[in-house]
Amino acid sequence: MNRFLVSGFVVSIVLANLGAQAAARDSEDGKVAVEHVLHVQQDAWNRHDLDAFMAGYWNSPELTFFSGASERHGWQETMDRYKATYASPGHEMGKLEFAGLKIVMLSSDSAFVRGEWHLTMPDGKTPHGLFTLVFRKFPDGWKIVHDHTSAAE
Repeated sequence: MNRFLVSGFVVSIVLANLGAQAAARDSEDGKVAVEHVLHVQQDAWNRHDLDAFMAGYWNSPELTFFSGASERHGWQETMDRYKATYASPGHEMGKLEFAGLKIVMLSSDSAFVRGEWHLTMPDGKTPHGLFTLVFRKFPDGWKIVHDHTSAAE
């Protein structure tokens, strides 16, 4: 009888360890996928392709975007903000770089991201700031569902 108890205990430990390894692998896969979305966005921005940049956002009226003292709701309102700020006459998109990314998996289908953004403008100015993002995994991939971006004074 003791041999069965010991065997059962060993099997439980092995199964728990395999489950923990699978969870760690899933977490790492999620982090890689989220970081990939940000790299794709950065590349799209640097090609001045705002449509491709916005593909990283959840195309929903429930998307939220906070910047400064402004709160925007929805993909279209967020797109309109980017167009007005960076792609309208007299405005430039510059070269974007994300840095200091810290990705925390909240679950198998949600992640929290902190980081820095830096723009290098054609006139030599270098606006920059911080951001926090919430990502969710959808059938078509990882998307930003909330963006809170601040600019340095």
